[in-house]
Amino acid sequence: MKFTYKIIVFCLSIVMLNACSEDFIEVIPKGKLIAEYTEDYDKMFFNLTLINLGNTEGQVPLGDEVVAINPYFEGSGLLTQRLFRWEGDLYEEDQNAAELEVLMEQIYIYNKIINEVPTSKGGSESQKMALKAEALAGRAWSYFLLINYYGLPYNASTSSTDLGFPIIEEADLVRTDFKRATVKEVYDFIVNDLITAIPNLSKNTYHRMRISQDGAKALLGKVYVFMHKFNEASPLLQEALTQVKTGSLGGIEVGLYNYNDEYTAPLSVDDIENMYAKQIANNWADSSSELVLSEEAVALYSSTDLRVDELYTTTPRGNSVSYPNGFLRRSIGSSQSQIGIRVPELYLLNAEVKCRLNDLPGAVQDLEELRAHRMSDNSEVSTSIATNQEALLEFIFEERIREFALMGYRWFDMRRLTVDPLIQKDINSFNNHKVYDFEDGSELEAFTLTQNRLVFKFPQTIMEQNPNLENNP
Repeated sequence: MKFTYKIIVFCLSIVMLNACSEDFIEVIPKGKLIAEYTEDYDKMFFNLTLINLGNTEGQVPLGDEVVAINPYFEGSGLLTQRLFRWEGDLYEEDQNAAELEVLMEQIYIYNKIINEVPTSKGGSESQKMALKAEALAGRAWSYFLLINYYGLPYNASTSSTDLGFPIIEEADLVRTDFKRATVKEVYDFIVNDLITAIPNLSKNTYHRMRISQDGAKALLGKVYVFMHKFNEASPLLQEALTQVKTGSLGGIEVGLYNYNDEYTAPLSVDDIENMYAKQIANNWADSSSELVLSEEAVALYSSTDLRVDELYTTTPRGNSVSYPNGFLRRSIGSSQSQIGIRVPELYLLNAEVKCRLNDLPGAVQDLEELRAHRMSDNSEVSTSIATNQEALLEFIFEERIREFALMGYRWFDMRRLTVDPLIQKDINSFNNHKVYDFEDGSELEAFTLTQNRLVFKFPQTIMEQNPNLENNP
């Protein structure tokens, strides 16, 4: 991971928002950032590196809701093709991993704040504790993404031995002795950061780049869901969602867009569905034409679902001829996909937990409230589904596809479904990666997902620089 640090100082010096003072931070040869005062550390949270994850988009082509179209696919980048084929070695020997670069920069910044703000000049103790708490929560978010890239899905019977990701708590630019912690150790680290942070975070959501108490509770609830700790997740998700529904978060508006009104994808800091903004540069959300929604995924939408009209098109970019087989390309007018703490996912996670805890009416209520904002009619869940726990849970995961298709969410759902306690899926059930011909819609190739490919491998550059790091098979 050493290589990911060599650009951090440079990035930190150029990506501060205009609202930040120009001289509050300097760079000296040893790579240490000079931040003396508490307000200096406060301004660090407005670093664009903490909201923009760049091309950290590898999860998007991995989802089973997508298929590929030739000749667009064969003309796409090699990384795109390798991801879609579920290959193990994604990068060339001299390439850096996009899934590591920005996240490691974020962790460096968060660790710097965590370790240094308590002894900063000026500011009250409560201000310093709040800033440290915010950095702890931010670090937890970054680690949650990393463990879902490089560690197997959480399984209580194996996670104490499954390899996870190195736990890094110091802002050290030259360290190279990283060793992998277990999946359980990383999840425990994430949970501890959030539990420690929540009491000292702001109760108000006053900026989407800054996490609040309820934002951190929503994140901790999601982490518990991924750990199958649904009783622990329930009060956290319910409390955060209640605050959203009642408009009690304070500060800026947080809620749901109603697609029955005119909808245009907003900037991340203006998006009311962002409780805590994080975004990736996802070209398949707008400009690229090779990955489209599969026939099976398209069939999940009803004729009254406004997401089809608002978020998809039937044609490749710059082409007036429609895709074959009813395929749909995502086209939202922006190549940014929001992957932070999102209100729609809060609804769906809360519904999922209620369903798993056998509160089916409560789960249906949350589902139908979200769907009423997305559909012109018929947003109700049918009685046959609403009264059957497994059918309802399946429906919730289908709703997650309808809401988050081609945004990368499905890949993480596929991973956890392989160890799901109620509706566990065999790895072979996800083999839907096919390449089709644009002219006649015929199937040209098909690819198979294996158990080993539920995780990313570290690229060769990382392995060479970290001799104690064991790679995934």
